[in-house]
Amino acid sequence: MPFWKPHALANPHKDQIDLTIGDRVVATVELDGVPEGTEGKVILANGFNWQRYRVLFDNGAELGDLDHRNIAAIGRAAKRLAKAAKRSGR
Repeated sequence: MPFWKPHALANPHKDQIDLTIGDRVVATVELDGVPEGTEGKVILANGFNWQRYRVLFDNGAELGDLDHRNIAAIGRAAKRLAKAAKRSGR
């Protein structure tokens, strides 16, 4: 559920993920201070044309400007996204 209506001129990037604050994620690549496979929680979701996230990882590291190239949803967030993708036919 987005917190704001996307701008009419904003076009989502291919494979963009739609996360919200509180969603659980996992690092899919090695990041600065965050080994691949480390789980974390989205603490900020923002962006106009590029949806990006700030994540507080379980090892205490906090990184911003993360997207589908760096993180993947897990748990309830992954189930919600899979259900939405199934409804939209992706």
